[in-house]
Amino acid sequence: MRLIARAFAVMLTCAALLAANVRLYLTDGTYHLVREYEVKSDRVRFYSVERGDWEEIPLDLVDLKKTGKLIAEREAEVKATREAERAERKAEREMEKEVASVPAETGPYWIQEGKPTPLKQAESKVTTNKRRSILKAMSPIPVVTGKATLEIDGMKSAFVVTVSRPEFYFRLNKEERFLIARCSLSKAHNRIVEKWTMVPVTKELIQEHDEMPTFKHQVGEGLYKLWPQKPLEPGEYAIIELTDGKGNSQIWDFSLQPGAGK
Repeated sequence: MRLIARAFAVMLTCAALLAANVRLYLTDGTYHLVREYEVKSDRVRFYSVERGDWEEIPLDLVDLKKTGKLIAEREAEVKATREAERAERKAEREMEKEVASVPAETGPYWIQEGKPTPLKQAESKVTTNKRRSILKAMSPIPVVTGKATLEIDGMKSAFVVTVSRPEFYFRLNKEERFLIARCSLSKAHNRIVEKWTMVPVTKELIQEHDEMPTFKHQVGEGLYKLWPQKPLEPGEYAIIELTDGKGNSQIWDFSLQPGAGK
């Protein structure tokens, strides 16, 4: 319905431009406002908007070059408007088709050549100076004191993304914060996704990420499009869904290797 309404509005604009009155310029710089005109031998016949009737004027008094130039500019404007509208309608149809292809299962999907590929959810671990414990997705916050890190085993993700500004769709189970973060490397050669600090007495959990600036656009109920504002540098990244201060981070990791596979 939106496309139809927009197309109708542009049609009206184009029609108005084409039907607009023409300035028939004279050699002295003045002009007649006319609906149309035609050259007949040594005279120019035109329909005067002001007087509502056909009139004639000697050809040598009319600046046809200036008049024609302005008419050509107006026609070019109409053409550009039509082409822009066609391109926009095509882009919207492709977007609607792409959105419809995203599976119903929650989680992120990398868009490659218009097709969504699901990322595998990673198993994360909370590491402190004293011990390591496995953190299952959406589990209660682990008992930690002081500082800890949320990590994924291994130096690299098995999921490789080959473009520096990847586009993802993210289907949420419930409304929570989600982001793209760059991972750093731990001394044990694991990927650090978050740094945790447990505040004494209040037991408040502070979660820190190397968050990348992103654009987020809702395209459906619980479905968002997510992509970085600027090209990402090669390295290890994670898409994180979380509630701040709850320690319930869900993680989907990927390795950015531009040009890989070519």
